[in-house]
Amino acid sequence: MIKPNKKLVTVFKIIISLILIYFVFIKIDFDDVLKTLKKTKPLYLLLAVLFFIFSKVIASYRVNLYFHQLKIYLTQLSNLKLYLLGMFYNLFLPGGIGGDAYKGYTIKKQFETDTKKVIAVLVLDRLSGLLLLFIYACLLFIFVNQTIIAYKEVLACIAIISSIIVFWLLNKRFFNYVMPIFWKSFCYSAFVQFFQLISVFLILQALSINYDNVAYLFIFLISSIIAVIPLTIGGIGSREVTFYYGASLLNLNESTSIGVSMIFFLITAFISFFGIYYHFKKPKLKTESI
Repeated sequence: MIKPNKKLVTVFKIIISLILIYFVFIKIDFDDVLKTLKKTKPLYLLLAVLFFIFSKVIASYRVNLYFHQLKIYLTQLSNLKLYLLGMFYNLFLPGGIGGDAYKGYTIKKQFETDTKKVIAVLVLDRLSGLLLLFIYACLLFIFVNQTIIAYKEVLACIAIISSIIVFWLLNKRFFNYVMPIFWKSFCYSAFVQFFQLISVFLILQALSINYDNVAYLFIFLISSIIAVIPLTIGGIGSREVTFYYGASLLNLNESTSIGVSMIFFLITAFISFFGIYYHFKKPKLKTESI
C-alpha cells in the first residue's frame, strides 16, 4: 500500500481551505462581515471564551476516562497538559504529527499497553463527541422555524435513538473493554457539546443577534460535524462554507453567519496556541495510585 506523503497531504489541505475561503468571500460582502465583527460586545465574548475553555477541560476528562480503562492512570493535570498540546498540534502543525497521533505515541512510549487499544480509545473519544453533535443537531432541528422536510420531529427522534443504539452496539461488539464507562463518557460528551453551544450562543449575543438563535446554533453543529472530515486545515473553509449555505437555506444573514464562524475559529485558535508552551517543554506524564 502506498502511504501518502505528509507534505503533499498538507499542501492539499491548505489548497482546499484557501479555495473554500475564497469561494465564501466572493459570495458575500466582506465589508458587511467586518461591520458585524466590529459590533462585538467584549463581555459576552469573554464569557464565550470561558465556556469554550470549560468544554475543553471536560473533553480532557473524557479522554482520561478512556485512558483509565486501559489502566493508564494519568493525573488529570498531566492529561490536561497533553490535551492542550494535542490541540496545538491539530491546528498549528497539521503537516507534522497530529494531536491524537502524538497523544497515542506518547502514551505508548511511556506505558506498556496495546497500541491498537490506545488508538481505539482515541477514536472512540472523537466518535463520542461526534455522536452528541449529531444528537444536539437533531434536537435543534425540531425547533428550527423553517419546514425543510415533513415529519421532522419524528425523523429527528428516530435518528437520535438509532444513533445511540448503533454506537452502543459498536462499543459492545468491538470495544467491550470500554463498556463500563459508556454512559459516563456519553454524559461527558453531552456537557462538552452543551458548553460549546453556550459559547456560540454568547458569540451571538456579543454580535447583538437576538433572533433565529436556534437556527444559528443548528448550523454551528452541522459545521462542526463537517469540520471533522480531514480535507482542510483545522476545519478552516469547510466550516465557513457550511455556515454560508446553512444561512442561505434557513434564510439567515450570510455575513452574520460567517462572522460567527470566524469568531469561533479565533477563540479555538487563541486557546490552542497556549499549547505551544508544552511543545518546547514537553509535559511529564504523572500517574495516580488507584
